[in-house]
Order: sequence, then structure tokens, then C-alpha cells
Amino acid sequence: MKQKRNVLYLFSITLVAAIGGLLFGYDTAVISGAEKSIEAYYIKPLGLGSFAHGATISSALIGCIIGGLISGYFASKFGRKHSLIAAAVLFFLTALGSAYPEFLFFTKGEPSIALLLTFNLYRIMGGIGVGLASAIVPMYIGEIAPANVRGRLVSFNQFMIIFGMLVVYFVNWGIANGQTVEWINDIGWRYMLASGAIPALLFGILLLFVPETPRYLALKNQDDKALAILTKINGSKEAKSILSEIKQTVTIKISSETLFAYGKLVIVVGILLSVFQQFVGINVALYYAPRIFESMGAAKDASMLQTIVMGLINVVFTVIAILTVDKWGRKPLLIIGSIGMAIGMFGVAGLAFSNIIGMSTLLFIIVYTASFMMSWGPICWVLISEIFPNKIRGQAVAIAVAAQWAANYLISSTYPMMMEFSGGLTYGFYGLMSVLSAIFVWKFVPETKGKTLEQMETIWQKSNKSSRKVV
Repeated sequence: MKQKRNVLYLFSITLVAAIGGLLFGYDTAVISGAEKSIEAYYIKPLGLGSFAHGATISSALIGCIIGGLISGYFASKFGRKHSLIAAAVLFFLTALGSAYPEFLFFTKGEPSIALLLTFNLYRIMGGIGVGLASAIVPMYIGEIAPANVRGRLVSFNQFMIIFGMLVVYFVNWGIANGQTVEWINDIGWRYMLASGAIPALLFGILLLFVPETPRYLALKNQDDKALAILTKINGSKEAKSILSEIKQTVTIKISSETLFAYGKLVIVVGILLSVFQQFVGINVALYYAPRIFESMGAAKDASMLQTIVMGLINVVFTVIAILTVDKWGRKPLLIIGSIGMAIGMFGVAGLAFSNIIGMSTLLFIIVYTASFMMSWGPICWVLISEIFPNKIRGQAVAIAVAAQWAANYLISSTYPMMMEFSGGLTYGFYGLMSVLSAIFVWKFVPETKGKTLEQMETIWQKSNKSSRKVV
């Protein structure tokens, strides 16, 4: 008896995996509500400057780089599923530890350098979890999803990232609403950071009930298990054919220089996709959103409310990407998004040079973030999950994701100093990066719409042979 594809099963395991995306968004955005309180609690009393402030707010990104780098080893050694469980444990520990870093010393104590370093240590620990999740969640979904809906399902991970950010904006606003600034700076920021322990615990429990990916199982010669999962997802008619394709790619003998077995271009494209996603400046808008709105004349509560409005816009335009990525393709959406981001950032830069701050600034920020969320936000992750051949996917994704977090750290930690120098030049730089990202996609990024992961391998093999002939 032939078994039909189980759509509910596919959606269920995608949803569980995408909770890792929600935690990614939650953990990276929770700092936006606590950012000024951390400055008031640690930075100012210790007499530290803008560099220490930027480095502290961005410290989790150091962990993200580490998590990205080790994700390939974890994914290959322990599997995609168990790597995500490790990420869930790290999310849980960082939520409680960063909220109460005094716990390590078993004393409340006053703000000190030692306490600040402990806070940063916990944030770095959480960053490792984010780095693991950011690499492995798209990899997991990409390896499970059928080719015709893969873009949509991997884009759903970005929806969950943005949804996680939106949830934490509401949580932060709910904690701060009606409270004094003194209370928020002393206690409120702790509640904001600790709140992440709840979704982290849920993620860890639900992961116990999802399967390993069939492509990882095939790599480990567990073909029966791989076939069983493929049958549930694709139906028995297609499952054997897909497994046969997978086995052909994972058993091909390639050179000892495994990472560059398909040429250097595929690795360079993966890295530059990651770097451009960050150099356009999106995480500045996410990490420093309340401060940006306060600089436009909004009070603290109003700035957090405007951040929630931005979060809703992010969700709406991410949904647009989900609905169009498998229809329009990856390249058109990326190029359109780059143009929109350039318009938004050059608009903000022009207003900054003219010392004009108001609704016009907000409108350009909305154009910028909406353009990012319908393009580079989800589709960069889709491409990273798709473009690398099976044999090198773990290593290559790790390098691309580590590059992304390194670029993220550079952009986020330098933002306060850049703004002190010139707001107009800062936003103008992000606009220029948006233009360059469009040119890069047009020239170098292959279209992956409708192609299986195994077909992408053939594309890079042909590209590598062509480049060798030219040489």
C-alpha cells in the first residue's frame, strides 16, 4: 500500500525547528529594551565609555561567531537534532544567567567590572546558542522540505525570528509600561532578560519528538530511517527516488580538500551573502530601535511602542516573502529588496545631514526595514540552506554563518561611535552597502527556485569545471 505525503507531519516538525528561529530573534532583540538600563546599571557607574557600551550590548555576537564556527562540527558529529537541543540548553542558561549574573558569586553586590564581565559571559553563552540555531535551523528545514516548498518553509524560520522579536518587544513594553525609569534600570531589565527561559524550555522539550533529517541519516548510512522519514514527508512514490539521489551525492568520492571540492566560488558566494545581509545595517535598527526613536523625540514608553509597530511591519513583509519566494524566485526578491533598502537608508542619511528628525525619518526607516524583511531577511537564510552540496554543507554553512555574525558584531559594536562622528555618513554607508548587495546578487548568485539540493550540487560542479577550463 502506497503511503501519501503527510503535510501535517512536515509542518509540525518545521514549526518545532523554527522555534529555534523564534529564540534567535527573542535573544537578539531582548537587549533592545534593556540596552539603556544596562548602560545606566553598569556602564555609567563604572565610568566606562561608548566603546564599552557598544561592546557590552553586542557581546552576544561574539558567542554567535563561535556558535556559527562550531555549528558545522556539531551538525556533522552529533546530528542536526542534537545540535538544536544543545542550543536550547544554552538559551535557557543565558536567560537566567544574564538576568542575574550575581548568582555566579552567590552575592548581590554592587555593579563592578567582575559583574559586568560575568554578564557578558552569559550573553556570549547565549550567543553560542544563537549561532548554532541560526546555522542549523535553516539546514534542518532545508534538508527535510520538498523542493517545491523549501523556500517557503525555510522563510518561515525568518518569520519566527521576526515573531520572536515582536513577542519580546511586547514583553519588554509590558514590563516597562507604567514603571519608573529607576525601577526599570534596577529590576525591570532583569525580568526582560529572564523571560527568554520560558520559550527555551519549550523548545528543548519539543525537540525530543522530532526526527533527524533524512540527508544526515543517509550520510551516516542509516538508509532505512532516512527512507521512513522521506516517505512520511513526500509519500512512498517519491521517497525512494529522493533517497537514491541523496545516496549518489553522499557517496561520491571527492578530493581531500573537501571544502573547496566544488570550487571556491560557492564558498565566497555564501560568505558574501552573509556579510551583505549585515553590512546593510539591519541589526542596528533592531538592537538600537528604542534609542533611535527616542532621538526622534519620543519618550521611553512611546519609543518602545513605536518599536512594536516596527515589529508588526516586519512580520507583514516577512509573510510577503514567504508567499512569493517559491513563485518569483530568490534573485528578483533580493534585488528589489536591495533597491528599497538603499532608498530608505539614503533618505534617512539625507534627513540626518539636514538635521530633520520626525515622521519623514520614520517613513524612510519603515521603507528600509520592510524592504529587508521581504528580501534579505528570509532569503539569505534560504540560499545558505540551499546552495551548498550535501558533502560540504555542514562546513560551508558554518563558515557562512560565522562570517555573518562577525559582520553583525562589527556593524553593531561600531554604531554608537559612528553616530557620534556623523549620523548622515553612518546611514549613507548602509545605503551604499545596499546598492553593492544588489550588484553582487545580479552578477554572482544562482537562482535556486524549484531545484533539489542535489541539483544545486550539479550546478556548482559545472561552474567549477568551467572556471578550470578558463584557467
